[in-house]
Amino acid sequence: MKVLTDHTSPLCQVGQPCHYIPFPKNKRFVGRQNIVDTLEAMFFTNECQNIAVIGLGGVGKTQVALKFAYWVKENKPNFSIFWSYTEMARKLPIRKDNNENPMESVRRYLSSEEAGPWLLIVDNADDREMLLGSSDSPGGILEYLPQSERGLTLFTSRSREVGVAVAGKDVVELYEMNPQEAESFLEKSATTTRLLKELTYLPLAITQATAYLNINQVSIAEYLRLLRATEQDMIHLMSRQFRDNTRYNDSQNAVATTWLVSFEQIRKSDNAAAELLSFISRIEPKAIPQSILPSLGSEEQMVHALGTLRGYAFVVKRGDEEMFDMHSLVHLATRIWIQQEGRVTQMMEKATRHLAAVFPEYLPHALRVLYGDERVDIEERYELDFRAGKCLQADGRTKEAVVELLEHVIATDEKMLAKEHPDRLASQHDLASAYETNGQTKRAIKLLECVVLVDEKTLAKEHPSRLASKRALARAYEADRQTTRAAFGSTAIP
Repeated sequence: MKVLTDHTSPLCQVGQPCHYIPFPKNKRFVGRQNIVDTLEAMFFTNECQNIAVIGLGGVGKTQVALKFAYWVKENKPNFSIFWSYTEMARKLPIRKDNNENPMESVRRYLSSEEAGPWLLIVDNADDREMLLGSSDSPGGILEYLPQSERGLTLFTSRSREVGVAVAGKDVVELYEMNPQEAESFLEKSATTTRLLKELTYLPLAITQATAYLNINQVSIAEYLRLLRATEQDMIHLMSRQFRDNTRYNDSQNAVATTWLVSFEQIRKSDNAAAELLSFISRIEPKAIPQSILPSLGSEEQMVHALGTLRGYAFVVKRGDEEMFDMHSLVHLATRIWIQQEGRVTQMMEKATRHLAAVFPEYLPHALRVLYGDERVDIEERYELDFRAGKCLQADGRTKEAVVELLEHVIATDEKMLAKEHPDRLASQHDLASAYETNGQTKRAIKLLECVVLVDEKTLAKEHPSRLASKRALARAYEADRQTTRAAFGSTAIP
C-alpha cells in the first residue's frame, strides 16, 4: 500500500467536501468504461460499501481507480475523496488527543456524521500481513479503516485473497485490454496490431512501449523487431524504467520487474506456490497440464498453491480442464526472477529431473543435460518444451497440450533455424502428426506440403527423410479424402 503526500491539497473545512487525489487526471485513459460503470452501479445503485478491484500487476488497477475518483468528483460534488491515509490526519478537521494514533483519529472522524459522504481509495493493498495483520504482528491497517453508512471504500489489489478479505463477494476482476481499447493507445496500423498482440494487450506494457518509442525515436516496426529478437533483447526492453506522472514515483514501472514484489510476497506466504512458479519458469507457459507439475506432498497443498497463483492472476485455468496458462510477460518475469537470484542452473536441474521422472522417454536426454555426456543448449532451443511435448505425445496426454507445445517449438525454430535445417523439419513433422491426431487434418496437410517442397529442393529422391515426408503427406491427404493426391503423396499431381 503506497504512502503519499500531497502538499498542494488545502485543509478541509467541516461540512465542506475535501478532495485528496495525488495524481492529475489521466488524459490518455482509454477504454475500461464498462469497469467504471460497474463500480458506479455497485456503489450507487446496489449500495455496496466496500469493493475490491483485483488483477495482474500492470493491468491498470490504479488507473481505473483514478478514473473513478475523478468521476465521483465531477458527478457527486458532495462527496469527499481520499486516497489512502497519509497526511489525512493533518488536513481533516479532527479533534486530536495527544496520545492518539493519527490513523485512529482519521478512522474516528470519518466514521462520524460530521464527515459527510466520502470515497476512500486504498490502492495497491497487496501485502496481506500489512493489511490484515498476522499472528506475530496483529492489528493490520484494516482495523483503522472507517465504518460509515455514508462512506465508500475502493480497494485495488493483485491478490484475490486480500480482495475477498476486504470486500467479500464484491470483487471486480480487471483483465487485459481488448484489441480495440489497446489500439487507442497507438496509431492504428497492421504493424501496431502485431505489436499489441506481442504485448498481449497489457496496459503497462503498451505504456512502456509508447515511452520507449518516443524517447528513442524508433518506429513501431523496429520496436517489434527488437521484441522478437533474442530473449536477452526482450528482457532489456521489458526491464526499461520510464516516468509516468499518473503512477507512483517509486513504482516499478518496467513491465518485467513489476511482478517481482509479488513473487517475493508469494514466497513469504506460500513457499509451495513459489516452487511451482520456479518450475514453470523452465517450461512452456501455455497449456500446462496439472499432471506435469511437481508434487507438493498432498492434494490440498497443490490446490492451495495453485489457488495462490490464480489469486495473483499468474496462472489461469482453462475452463473445467486440469490445465493452466501463464501470461507470456509474467513467464518472462519469472525467468528474470530466477536469473537475478542465481538459481537458473538449480531450477534447470530440478525441472529436468522431474520431467525425467514423469516421462521415462525423456530420461536419456535428461541424463545428457545433468551429467554432460553431450553438449545440449536447452536455453537456446527451449529443449525442455520440445522434449516435454514429444513425451506428452507419446504418452497420449491432452491433444491440445501437445499441439500448443509443439507450435511454440516451431515458432522458436523459425527465429533461429533455416527452412532446410533438419531439426526444423523434424519439428514440423511432429506438429503435423499432432494436428492429424487432434483432427486438424487441413493444418497437417498445409505443414507437410511445406516440408515436402523443401525436401524436394534439398534432398535426393531416395533420401529416407524425403520419402517419409511424402508418405506422411499421402496419409494426411487420404484422411482428408483427397484420394488422387494421396496416391502420389505430393503437393503436385502429375
